[in-house]
Amino acid sequence: MKKLLIAATAMLALGSIASADIQAPPGHAYTSTRKLGRAVSNILYGVIEIPEQIVRKNEAYGRKAGWSFGVVDGTNRGLQRLGYGFYELFTFTCPTYRGTFKPPYESGGMDNRIEMNPTDGLSEFPPELGFETYFRHTRSQKY
Repeated sequence: MKKLLIAATAMLALGSIASADIQAPPGHAYTSTRKLGRAVSNILYGVIEIPEQIVRKNEAYGRKAGWSFGVVDGTNRGLQRLGYGFYELFTFTCPTYRGTFKPPYESGGMDNRIEMNPTDGLSEFPPELGFETYFRHTRSQKY
């Protein structure tokens, strides 16, 4: 009986040590199908960057900047999204960015990559125009 108790205790102790870390790895949400979806959305909807940047530059700098700098910046970002879209479309089966399926965009600077800044309207997928209905919370205050 004593040997059985010692064996059971040892098995419980070893079992608790073996199952210590069951968390998912950092890039588990990025798969090849997500990369393909990112590619298709960047190809189809990357042109939305033009009106998006017109509105953002208009709010930040005024109407003249919105219709001049906004158009130029939006066209630049739209073409970048188009290029990244075709790149990811042709390589969606391969983990190309640092051995993962994460997007190849890095934060900005002078290297002409798409900035991953949510306040600037750029993220993994192209921005939406108009009323955003996918929020489950309200942005207005209720009394």
